Amino acid sequence: MRQYLAVLFTAGFGLAVAAGMLLLSVLFGPKKNTPVKLEPFECGMPPAMEPRGMARVNFYLVAILFVMFDIEIVFLYPWAVSFQELGRGAFYAMSAFLTVLFAGLVYAVKKGALEWD
Repeated sequence: MRQYLAVLFTAGFGLAVAAGMLLLSVLFGPKKNTPVKLEPFECGMPPAMEPRGMARVNFYLVAILFVMFDIEIVFLYPWAVSFQELGRGAFYAMSAFLTVLFAGLVYAVKKGALEWD
């Protein structure tokens, strides 16, 4: 337990600082809502145009798929670098991992998640 004391102390200090900042902003921050404060903020400039509405769901689906397959590389690269030292068990585990990812890609393509109609 003593070896984790520094980590616990640092985490406690960070949480205390964050809680203190939130408490001070609630206690001493401005509380009146004016039309200027309720207006959307764009880099200190008046809004250039009215918002066009919500983004399409396809944008978010493609973003999630990109992140999913990008994270795959985070696991695949270290495995490939130390492939010979890991043995057969790691090969089978990575094969199962890639099979699940490939099945997810096939499912996304069949559902049309990558189409921009």
